[in-house]
Amino acid sequence: GIPSVANPDMESIAAAGEWLVDRSPVIAVEIDGEARAYPQAVLMWHEIVNDTIAGMPIAVTYCPLCNTSIVFDRRSDDLLLDFGTTGSLRFSDLLMYDRQTLSFWQQYSGEAIAGDKAGAQLEILPSRLESYALFKRRHPDGQIMAIPNNFQRRYGTNPYVGYDSSEFPFLFTGEVPEHIKPLERVVVFDEHAITLEYLKTK
Repeated sequence: GIPSVANPDMESIAAAGEWLVDRSPVIAVEIDGEARAYPQAVLMWHEIVNDTIAGMPIAVTYCPLCNTSIVFDRRSDDLLLDFGTTGSLRFSDLLMYDRQTLSFWQQYSGEAIAGDKAGAQLEILPSRLESYALFKRRHPDGQIMAIPNNFQRRYGTNPYVGYDSSEFPFLFTGEVPEHIKPLERVVVFDEHAITLEYLKTK
């Protein structure tokens, strides 16, 4: 029910401006001078995009429930992996699978948790979740992932209305940290996490 996208069509900044607005969030990736942006409006419905930039195979992933946007190198040992969405959650986070070994991978860590690749770790690549306006400013010649034309989805709408304002994560059964709301948005760096509410006061 949540099909990943492979080798997406790309379009120019000008063409993407026909359906994106300046505040539209995009996942931006730059490799060897080639810059591409993947609109969250599309990732909301597909969660994974298997692509190649400057010869590097990547998986652009987005979990709507965690609001985690992470880009991985799709290579693991001597295998080139192609990722799909299992439809299952673990700790209310997307579980991916690879079509080569059918192993399950945790999206927020990039670690295989079941199957032949269990214990393997995907390399996380630098990426930015930013506005379409910022991407245009930084990469005026960049490319934007176009709306897939082979799926019937309500791109630009949110299928999880009300989730952000709920009191507790959907289908989550584990422990939660004290002194912070379970659905608080945080910025993570190294081994640290800071809430956006805290950053607003600084």
